[in-house]
Amino acid sequence: MREICVRNPRSGARDYRFRTPSEAELHALCARLRAGQRGWGAAPLSQRLATLRQWRAELQARRESIVEALCADTGRRFISQVEFDSVLAAALRWEQAAPRILAHAPRNSQSLPSVRIETALHPYPLVASITPWNLPLLLALLDALPALVAGCAVMVKPSEVTPRFIEPLRQSIRAVPRLAEVLEVVAGDGETGAALISRADAVCFTGSLRTGRKIAAAAAGRLIPAFLELGGKDPLIIGARADMQRAVNAALRGALLNSGQACQAIERIYIEEAAADEFCERLAAAARAVTLSYPDPAQGQLGPLIWEGQARILEAHIADARARGAAILCGGEIEHLGGGLWLRPTLLARANHEMLAMREESFGPLLPIMACRNLAHAAELAADSQYGLSAAVIAGSADEALAVARLLPAGAVSIGDAALTTMVHDAEKHAFGHSGLGAARMGEAGLLRFLRRQALLVQRGDPLPLAAFDESGAAAAF
Repeated sequence: MREICVRNPRSGARDYRFRTPSEAELHALCARLRAGQRGWGAAPLSQRLATLRQWRAELQARRESIVEALCADTGRRFISQVEFDSVLAAALRWEQAAPRILAHAPRNSQSLPSVRIETALHPYPLVASITPWNLPLLLALLDALPALVAGCAVMVKPSEVTPRFIEPLRQSIRAVPRLAEVLEVVAGDGETGAALISRADAVCFTGSLRTGRKIAAAAAGRLIPAFLELGGKDPLIIGARADMQRAVNAALRGALLNSGQACQAIERIYIEEAAADEFCERLAAAARAVTLSYPDPAQGQLGPLIWEGQARILEAHIADARARGAAILCGGEIEHLGGGLWLRPTLLARANHEMLAMREESFGPLLPIMACRNLAHAAELAADSQYGLSAAVIAGSADEALAVARLLPAGAVSIGDAALTTMVHDAEKHAFGHSGLGAARMGEAGLLRFLRRQALLVQRGDPLPLAAFDESGAAAAF
């Protein structure tokens, strides 16, 4: 049991405290969830969906208090509202899609036609979901929602950096007693997360590669599935024949939404040499026009850096790029405003792969740009990364962009735009490289991964006698 003091991203003050659960408390919570799951998993899907509809109404009724808590956690207001609405949309999407996804019609075996194959779906009893600080509510529930639909009980452990939203969220859960039996959100730190893995039947994690490796090893030691979405270093490739204003608009939003604090943000740009100067000039002009949401969180486009540790990483990436010859077109300095940490859009021209900013996850409004000989060269450079979460290509035509996209080792590629994966949640994709592990969290797999399939093999004919396998070969073929 530990007390943790939490920093306010706007004021810099340590103005919130919480106590982590003891081992005994965590054990009791998990035992309670397991007990509740037995009835939850056995109940008809329609009953689970009805309970989740009731919870959706309770969430809506508490929208203001949850959004206010998110604003205090992250220092941004509009994105917090978008985040809340995205959760409601995800809940509705699973409610509508689940009956179709979970329908399994019996079929006859092709190997043995007298056998009918039926499928029974068995949920993992207890899922642990360990989530990050950049989109606290959405990522706390993105995996929890389909797991609940599947019939699992879920324990969510959000980041200790952004814990304020937990209490109003728990109030919405407690307002639906049936849901409260199978869903818990607990404030805790890394030790809490590790303790959860030792008690769960499956684990979901969204966060850094470093922590993801530890979780993967712990899950492997227990032989339980781990569904991991880890770091990204998403590239945007721009062809010389592309509409430059379109490319600028997509790059700016893709790199700066949520102040670049997103694993699927654009973190590096490769552009054909013939268009590099024009693009850099246009992008720099647009980036300089971006305003900070300071001092009023209801104004401006760029919020503060949520976690102070990220500011140190960004400073290191900028200093390294400077030392290696990058030209800083705008931004470049961490600003201290009202106690918060801010970085204006920072563009690095003349970037190369020796720079940290081109190879390691920056997770902020920092965008290095590298000129390339042609699109094939750009694709080769974009693929030279340990990460493969997503990517983007903008070229002279969709066909030209698609040809490049198929060369990229990335789970999803936005064509003619950037970072579409932040808005399109029904396209199934896998992380490539070190960006993740396990079944896809989007599309139908996002639900089916929480269910183990049991084959029920119904023999409608006579069982084969042992004589059918007589070594003499005289038995009739089957």
